[in-house]
Amino acid sequence: MSAKVIDGKAFAANVREKVAGHVTRLKEENGITPGLAVVLVGEDPASQVYVRMKGKQTVEVGMNSYEHKLDADTSEEALLALIDQLNNDPAVHGILVQLPLPSHLNSDLVINSISPAKDVDGFHTSNVGLLGTGQKSMVPCTPLGCLMMLRDHHGSLSGMNAVVIGRSNIVGKPMAQLLLNDSCTVTIAHSRTKNIQDVVKQADIVVAAVGRPEMVTGEWIKDGATVIDVGINRIERDGKTKLVGDCEYDSCAEVAGAITPVPGGVGPMTIACLLANTVTACCRANNLAEPEGLTA
Repeated sequence: MSAKVIDGKAFAANVREKVAGHVTRLKEENGITPGLAVVLVGEDPASQVYVRMKGKQTVEVGMNSYEHKLDADTSEEALLALIDQLNNDPAVHGILVQLPLPSHLNSDLVINSISPAKDVDGFHTSNVGLLGTGQKSMVPCTPLGCLMMLRDHHGSLSGMNAVVIGRSNIVGKPMAQLLLNDSCTVTIAHSRTKNIQDVVKQADIVVAAVGRPEMVTGEWIKDGATVIDVGINRIERDGKTKLVGDCEYDSCAEVAGAITPVPGGVGPMTIACLLANTVTACCRANNLAEPEGLTA
C-alpha cells in the first residue's frame, strides 16, 4: 500500500482562504475587522521568525495585526500591564504571547492573565477546562489543525480507534480530548506505556506528538491507518541538517492509508488555525454566528 499524502500546505491555504472570506463578510456586513495582537519578549531567533510569519499571514487575510516587541529584560509587571491593556481593547479579538518567555517570567501566570475569550492559543486554564468538559472553548491551534485534516479525510470519526503518542498540554492532551469529543475511542500513549508498539498497532488513527525523531516505524502501524505526524525534529544525516517527524516516513507510508509529511504536513496548519481562532473569537465577541468549518 502507498499512503495518500495529506498535503498540509494546500489544506492550510484553503483554511486561510475561508478565513479571508469570513473577514470580508465581517467588514462588509458588520463593519468589524478582526484584530490579532502578538507579544514577543526578547530576541529568540525562532520566535522572531514565527512572529513575522504570523503578522504577514494576518494581514494577508485582511485582519489587523498588532505586534508588541519587548526587551528580554522586560519586567513581569510591565508585561502583565500590556496584556491587561490588550484585554480591554475592543479592536483586539485575539492575543498571543509567543513562547518560550525569558526565564525570569512566569509563563503560566502570563498565559492565564489573557482574557479566555481572546486566548487564541487555547492555553488558558479556563479554555483547557471548557474543552475537557465538551463546552465551547478556544482550542489550541495545532490539535485543531490535526482535527480539521482528519475530518476532511474521513468525514465522520465516530467509533474510530485513535492513539495519541505524547501527553503534552499543548498537543497530546487537547488532541485526545478533541478526538474524544468527535466520538473516537482514545488512548494516550507515552514514555511509560508498556508494549507501546502493540498499543499503536490497534489504531485507525495515530497522532504522533512525542518529539522523538522517527520513533514510530511502519511496524507499529495498522494496515490502512491514518498517520498524523506532529513532530518537527532537526537531525544530522549525510552531513546535512534535515527536518524529520516523529514517524519514519518511508516505512509508515508503505503501510498507512494516509499520512502527513514533515515538513509540509501539520506545520502550516498551526498559523492557519491561529487565524481561524481569531475570527471565531471576533464572532463570539460580537454575538455573531461562528465561522463554519473553522472551529472544533
